[in-house]
Parts: sequence; structure tokens; C-alpha cells
Amino acid sequence: MFKRQLLAAVMFGAAVATSSLAPDAWAQSKKSKQSTTEAVEVPVLGTTAVAPIPQRTYGFTFKQLGVTQSFQLRGIDAIYSVPFSIPADEVVTAVKVKLDFSYSPSLLTNLSHLKILLNGEVAQTLPLPKETAGSALIREISIDPRLVADFNQLSLQFIGHYTLDCEDPFHSSLWMNVSNLSSIHFTVAPLSVVNDLVLLPGPFFDRRDGRRLERPFVFGTNPSTATLEAAGIVASWFGDLASYRGALFPAHFNRLPNDNLVLFATSDDRPQGLVNLPAINGPSVSVVTHPADSRYKILLVMGRDATELRAAATSLALAKPGLAGQTVSSIKLENLKPRVPYDAPRWLPSDRPVKFGDLATLQDLNVRGLTPDLVRLNMTTPPDLFGWNSKGVPVDLKYRYTPRVRQDKSNLNILVNDKYVTSYPLLPYPGANAPDSAVSDLIAKIGPGDLMPGQAKFNIPLVHLRSKSQMQFHFSFDYPKEGACRDVVLDNMRAAIDPESVIDISSFPHYLKMPDVSAFANTGFPFTRMADLSETAVVLPDSYSSGDVGTYLTLMGRMGQSTGLPVYGVAVTRAVDVQKFANRDILLLGGPSTQSLFKDWAKSMPFSADGELRYFSMSDLRRKYLPWYESPKDDKPLTVNLSAVTLAREAVVFGFQSPMNSSRSVVALTSDRATGQADLLNAMMDEDVVPKIQGGIAVVRGKDVDSMEGVSTYYVGSLPPVLAVRWALSNNIWLAVLLIVLVAIILAGVFYTLLRRQAGARSAGK
Repeated sequence: MFKRQLLAAVMFGAAVATSSLAPDAWAQSKKSKQSTTEAVEVPVLGTTAVAPIPQRTYGFTFKQLGVTQSFQLRGIDAIYSVPFSIPADEVVTAVKVKLDFSYSPSLLTNLSHLKILLNGEVAQTLPLPKETAGSALIREISIDPRLVADFNQLSLQFIGHYTLDCEDPFHSSLWMNVSNLSSIHFTVAPLSVVNDLVLLPGPFFDRRDGRRLERPFVFGTNPSTATLEAAGIVASWFGDLASYRGALFPAHFNRLPNDNLVLFATSDDRPQGLVNLPAINGPSVSVVTHPADSRYKILLVMGRDATELRAAATSLALAKPGLAGQTVSSIKLENLKPRVPYDAPRWLPSDRPVKFGDLATLQDLNVRGLTPDLVRLNMTTPPDLFGWNSKGVPVDLKYRYTPRVRQDKSNLNILVNDKYVTSYPLLPYPGANAPDSAVSDLIAKIGPGDLMPGQAKFNIPLVHLRSKSQMQFHFSFDYPKEGACRDVVLDNMRAAIDPESVIDISSFPHYLKMPDVSAFANTGFPFTRMADLSETAVVLPDSYSSGDVGTYLTLMGRMGQSTGLPVYGVAVTRAVDVQKFANRDILLLGGPSTQSLFKDWAKSMPFSADGELRYFSMSDLRRKYLPWYESPKDDKPLTVNLSAVTLAREAVVFGFQSPMNSSRSVVALTSDRATGQADLLNAMMDEDVVPKIQGGIAVVRGKDVDSMEGVSTYYVGSLPPVLAVRWALSNNIWLAVLLIVLVAIILAGVFYTLLRRQAGARSAGK
């Protein structure tokens, strides 16, 4: 509401100013409006100043707004809504919707149309002429910006008719297809905000903004590894906040870009000559205005030394204490409880059943209408769940729905990641098949608004569950045909998934074949096994660049996004000091020409480089020593060594067993070019590209990914003794044969001894 009032005031002021312009000034005003960036006068929030602020335009496709597939509107009155939001520090001055759609050739032009609504208000109505029916169309619709709020619903309501006589409300000719590549575009002017920490995480992150977060981090000329540890904590906090949007954190050494940014400083390690820092008297956080552009803010994270800087970063990330005012200093950090494996807040707990109410809101678990939307339940599971020969993940489902008057074809379909799992009929109340009068009496006793309860227990095949999965519940209500001119659509159907329903993964051990770059790309495994990354060391080149630091910060953002927890346990080191962290998993960064460990560990790695040449080794040790044995569980290529000339946009991610500790893993990301590093990070944030990152090695070139198996495999985790024996025997036929022979020899020895004793007793007359 505030934004609408502010926008109205801005537009009114502009109109008054225009009417008072002299002819020359009016001409000059028209000339200025022809430029791509147009300035408007917008009040600064919290002050009385007025400053010219340039406008900008950006947009989203429906796919980017969460519409995973193109959708269809069916029936005489169908509606589909797409949510979007506007950042708190922007005011919208223009909105355009670009629709990519097609509709049935059988529609009556004078009765059928498409309504575009914004927040329940009709923004525009499109006729559906016969001439363009059945063809792919693109229409651009302008919407009054006064209808825009902070959180919005863009709705498309299809009104369709095919005859002037009695019609079937769900006739097959009543349809409209809308592509999820349709888009919505905004022209906005930013609003300045006051310097107050109480607004955090704004303006550095706004949950209303659906775009990918890109937040620059600023350091001195040579930031220490301790400073980078503190920066990683803040980056993971922003990554957690950004969630599905993704987040990039370009690093700048002793340079201030024109943007909202985060700056790190200690008494000895600070940017010089860029901004006047307040006195550092302990761990402190402050927000100041950008010295070069008053539209932007700088979040200062400061401490007299590395320990205080880390305390300030951790307190900021954990929101302890509550921050308010322009500066908070002398922050005291309480002792953090040690984490345990697999306790990430965003992961399904591995030690107990989990209620659906803990994974979704009550509103998200309820649907309505004769053709309701899916109930969607998003969840992240540990990628190392071992489900060999298991029945699957048990689910105890409870649900409710509007009772059916009689038995029909209505059912509840259950899917995981769009793969069918099972379905259950939606039954009427007991006695609903009795005469109509008896049904009426039964429903009258139940009471208005009561829903029919249902319960089902089923198992989800573990193969259907990815690290990031979505369980989908589709209530499909049958539409009873009453006959000509008697079909009436009643919008009285309701359904809900009970929040007391549970899913349980606690029976599955943690055991995974490595290397597995897919687990890393999707959830940050094996580093996120400890949500605070307390068993992880990030190894940078001895002389790291701002690009290396930016890659590290972006990866820490990915870790925070995966776990929902800041990485306050991570260690950052240089290659020369890597031996100090032999008991940790290693995240290895840098290019082949800058990271010395790529040469030192070359014998352990499936990838190496020499100038412009790249070498890949792909095989399996068992294939080398037992080439006659072929396991049906393996789909690896034959042993092969490849060499190739590097390409301009090449980046490689690969894993291998740590040369310093056989129980630890190394994941390496390498590219000698900034474009390659950017492609790799973008691939990990692109939901269409990240599924292509598989196996032990993945080569990324733009959006093209080539995945291969590594030189050798190993396992992380453990199995119960009985299951471990069964698994070992199933994978090693020679071991099973050896065990059978050994058992036969032992039994033969036992029987031989018993028979010899019996023969001796007989000889002695006993």
C-alpha cells in the first residue's frame, strides 16, 4: 500500500512539473526521455531529501517464477496463478506481460476470452478471434503499475464456450495452452534506505526479489586466510537466504564497485583509501553509505584481529545479538554447540521420522477446486543413503477430502519428481451408495464442511529420491455427468494432506561409492555431512587471485543454501600448509598453472594438465585385475586414457581419495580462465544443467557437460555387519566361492573329527 501511495505521489508530481515547463524546457524533457535510462525524483525513505534516480528494466519467465512446465487451462472457467514479488527498495513504474499461448479453434469468439488479473483486479481482457485460433501466439500486455504490491499473484482466467446450446463444462474443445516461457517485465526506480542494521538482511538481500543474488565482497590488497574464513561465513548466510535463487559473490581487492556490498576489515588487513572506517574496538558490524554513490550501502564486518572478525561474521550470520542502529560493536559470541553428522536444518533428519508439517506450511498442504493444483512437498535427503535390496522409504500418509456422493473414479495420485509411485481411490462415506435420501441423511449427520479422512502406508523406491526431491500429491476428482443441460460446475471440492503424515529415512545406513561429483554439485557432499563444515578445509593456491576468492565465496554460499546453516567451522588454507588438515575433507581450488597440488597429487588424480594439454584417466581397479568379471551393477566405460587440447571455456570438477588420509575425500574445481570458473558456478546453479554433472569427472563448457567415471572408486560411510557381508558377497563372486569352499572345508573337518571319534569308540567296545 505504501508503494502504491508513493508511486501515485511520484506520478502526480511529475505531471505537475511537466505542466509548468516552458516550451524549451518541455522539448528538452522529451529529448531526455528518449534515452534508455530515465531519471525520476523519488523520496529517500527516512529523510526529506529528493534525488534523481535512474530507472531500469528487468524481467522473469514463468519458468523462473516456479512454473516448471507449460500448463493448460481447460473447461468453461479455468484459472492459473503465477506468484511474483517486488523488492522493498524498488518502486514499479511500468509492468508488461508477454504471453506465449494458443487456444482451441472450436471456441465461440463472442463468448470466449482470456482475463489477465493482478492481485484479483482485472488488468486487461484479451479476445480470442477465430482467425488466430490453433496457432502459437505472442501478445504483450501492459498493466497499470498501481496494481502492484510487494507480493503479487498474476492470474490468467480462461472463459471458454463452444456452443450456444447446453454444453459440457469440461468438453475436450475447451482448452488453452500457455508456455512457461511467457514472461513479465518491470521498469523500476530504486528507493534509498536509512543506515540501520535493523533492516538486515536488506538492502543486501531482499526475500521479495526473485532474481539471483549477486553481492560483491571487498577486501584489502592481500586478505589473509583467516579473513577469508570470516567472509565464507557471511557468504553462506547470504546463500541460505537466497535459497532457490542462487547467489554469486564476486571478490574485489582494494576496489569498491558501485553496488550494495560487504566489506571486511581488521586493524592490519583492510582496504586502503576507499571508505572512512569507524574505529575498531572489538567485533563489530556497521552499515554506511557508499562514498561514490549514495544509492548503495556498505555492510562493514570488522574486528581488531582475525578472531574478532570471525566472531563478528558468525554473530551476523546467526543473528546474535539482535542488531539495530548504524553500528553494533563489542559483540560477544556464545559458545556454539558442536554439530553432529547429517543434522543440517534443511536435510531430512536421519535419526527419526519427520512430520510433513515440519516440511511445509498448512496452507501449502491444502488445495481446492474440481481440478486442484498439486500439493508439493520439497525435501533434501542425504545423498549417501544406502538402499540396496530395501523396500524403499516408508511413508505414513494421512489425508482428507470432500466426501463423494457415490463411488466414482476419483483418486489420489502420488508422485516423486514427476515419477508415479502409487494411487488410492477417494471413497465415499460408508453407506453413500444407498438411496439418495439415505445419503442426504448421512451427510446431514456429518455436518457441513467435514472432510472424509483417509490413511495409507506405502514405500518410495529410493531410486526415485534425488538429493533434492519433490513429493507430489494429485487429488483427481471425477466429474459426474448428469445429462444434457443438467451439468453444473460446483466449486465445493476441498482436499488436504494432513501435517501429521510422516516420512522416515532413519532405517537407511550411510554408505556411498565415491567419487561422486553429482553429490557435490547438488548438496555439497561430502563437505556438508557436517553442516558447519567443521571437517572441511578449502585449499587455495599459494598466490590466490580475486577470481579464486570469488569462486570460494560462491561455493560457501552453495553450502549454506544446501544445509541452511552458516559454515562457521570451515578452514581456509594455502597449498603449502595443506598437511595441517590431513584429517579433513579437501575442497581444492585454483587453475592447473596456479595450484601446485595438481602436480604434487597427480598420481592420485584422474585429471592432470601440462600446458594446453589435459589428461583424463578413466577405469576401475577391478577391471584392471579381474577383466574377465563383469558386474551387472556397473555401467562404467572400459579403461581408457585421454588427452585433449584445452578449450577457451573449459572447467573441470572431479573427485578422488585424499592422498593424505584414505578415509577422506578431495573434490577439485579447476580452470585457468575466468570464463571457465563462471561457467562451472553457473552450471551448479542451473536446474537444467546440474543433473548432467555425474560420475567422477565432469568437464563443463558453457552449458555443455561431459561426465565420466574416475580412475578408481572407494566408499565412504559404513554398513551394519550383516548387510556389509551380504553387500561384499553380491559384488565379489570370487569371495562368495572362496567362502563356500572355506565353509565346506571347515564342515568336512568337523565331520571327519566326529566320525573318527565314533569309529574309535566302536573299536574300544564302547
